[in-house]
Amino acid sequence: MKPIIAITIGDFNGIGPEVALKAASSAAVRRICTPLLVGPLNVFEHVRSDLKLKLKLEKSSLPLLKSAVTPVIDTGDGIWADVQYGKVAKTAGKNAGVAIERAVELCVKVQAAAMVTAPVSKEALNLAGYNFPGQTEMIALLSRSQRVAMMLVSNSMRVGLVTIHIGIKSILEHISKEKIVEKIHIISDSLKKDFQIKKPRIAVLALNPHAGEKGLIGTEDDELITPAIEEVKSTGINAAGPFPADAFFGKQSHTGYDAVVAMYHDQGLIPLKMSSFGKGVNFSAGLNIIRTSPDHGTAYDIAGKGTANTSSMIEAIKLAVTISGNWQRHD
Repeated sequence: MKPIIAITIGDFNGIGPEVALKAASSAAVRRICTPLLVGPLNVFEHVRSDLKLKLKLEKSSLPLLKSAVTPVIDTGDGIWADVQYGKVAKTAGKNAGVAIERAVELCVKVQAAAMVTAPVSKEALNLAGYNFPGQTEMIALLSRSQRVAMMLVSNSMRVGLVTIHIGIKSILEHISKEKIVEKIHIISDSLKKDFQIKKPRIAVLALNPHAGEKGLIGTEDDELITPAIEEVKSTGINAAGPFPADAFFGKQSHTGYDAVVAMYHDQGLIPLKMSSFGKGVNFSAGLNIIRTSPDHGTAYDIAGKGTANTSSMIEAIKLAVTISGNWQRHD
């Protein structure tokens, strides 16, 4: 039996519904899973009509029985929806948030094997009262997961982050030896369970240029990161570093490791997206449920035009299916 993958609507003023609908109708997706759209049915129908997509949608409840239609868990009851492509709106944020809540519930109740989230606007979510820096943190809370690490996955590398959506000036406040140790453990466990790598090799990046140059350009690498690496190594984790990020990626050193741990968002994601933009996948490692998402945002500038590339969304669904299978084998 094919796994059910819950796909949220994302921000309906962006490309969320478009990439969700296109991916759900993809032969590559339908071959490996049963896509279950989560969001207001009337909005999905509106976008489907706008884009002239040949896809039959039907409000559904579980268990799913029909294969000729694309089932939709309709979250639109009582929520006003007014699609205005390209605009940040409270209503779009509210609909996106409710869809996330419902998809998490489906996964927690094991009615869906995994959830894939279409891109949202953090500003719209906040306007709607969802005060989280991103979907990762929101889903961790809703799923009652005690730990999570954001990981970006592509064909060429996996990058895990110590800090996620934090302003540059505040990064140091959120980095400690204990937090680095925690994230390395989460990523190591994920590589074993989610990716079936028995003895993962993990590279850890330095925070400062040249890894601090023995304290001349900062002491954090010597005082926080090196001790963290030594601690995880003492528990049997194969970790190395801290490596200066520029030389590490410049020499293609990531090819010798199963994952790279970066200290902050752009440090790890710029090289990954340069090598595989549009095909990368955001994976929330360490959660009690499986959640992936495409590696791009709402793309307000092209919303409603029907030109959104679905490659990353399809890759996110494929990874969710792969990990759900690995979980079954692991258990």
